[in-house]
Amino acid sequence: GSHDSFSYWVDDKSPVGPDQATAIKRLARIPLVRKIMKKWSVTQNLTFKEQLEGGIRYFDLRVSSKPGEIGKETYFIHGLFGIKVWDGLKEMNSFLEQHPKEVIFLDFNHFYAMDDSHHHFLINRIRSAFESKLCCVQCVEYVTLLYMWEKKHQVLIFYHHPLYQEYPFLWPGCKIPAPWANTTNVHKLLQFLETTLGERSRYGTFHVSQAILTPRVKTIARHLIRGLKNTLVHRNLPMILNWVKAQKPGVMGVNIITSDFVELVDFAATVIALNNLLLEEDESAT
Repeated sequence: GSHDSFSYWVDDKSPVGPDQATAIKRLARIPLVRKIMKKWSVTQNLTFKEQLEGGIRYFDLRVSSKPGEIGKETYFIHGLFGIKVWDGLKEMNSFLEQHPKEVIFLDFNHFYAMDDSHHHFLINRIRSAFESKLCCVQCVEYVTLLYMWEKKHQVLIFYHHPLYQEYPFLWPGCKIPAPWANTTNVHKLLQFLETTLGERSRYGTFHVSQAILTPRVKTIARHLIRGLKNTLVHRNLPMILNWVKAQKPGVMGVNIITSDFVELVDFAATVIALNNLLLEEDESAT
């Protein structure tokens, strides 16, 4: 999975999003401030299509309306506005059309400046984009690749808002916990990932290990121009990748792992390779 999957394109000419504090919105009237914000808002370089082609199958999505805009259009957001959600959904669907055995997870986990009418508009857009590819809510343990292929389903939508109850194809957020370490320290992050895996529910949910470091205000203040990638990600990714390599998948093991800048190391290939351990277990059992 990728963290803030859509942030490869955020617009430093757009107004600052409603996910930011009032003080930041005031500061961001200065164009240079928005350029610096972009350096800290971008967590991915690859487009959705490129991420999919590189093996990413879980997408972490934050969505907002544009206050003052007529209509109910929604956009991806991380400090600054990104592309329209509709454009992203179409890009993903076009990949799925070409690869009918691939399955993706879309986790809509933060919403800003949206009332119920915005949500209904967005949910109908999701339905229009994927139609019969959408997998309805079901016992997690039943959702194998074989099950998805038989039903010709390719998309699981997780929707962290009470309106999920009105649509059978929206999975509740509680079915995909994604504990967040909120630290700049790689050792604390790895300890947190170990602890939360140990506390993982044995059955009934998916589980996201967020292998990401989060800048604090003072981190940004000290390294304004360098940005997230050069300050936190480059230096620590090798240690994070070593942790991934040491994991085992399956019950109480890793399930979905997310990272920033997924193309900087062999992140997707390393996570995918963990599945071979499950195959080895199956072979030794037979």
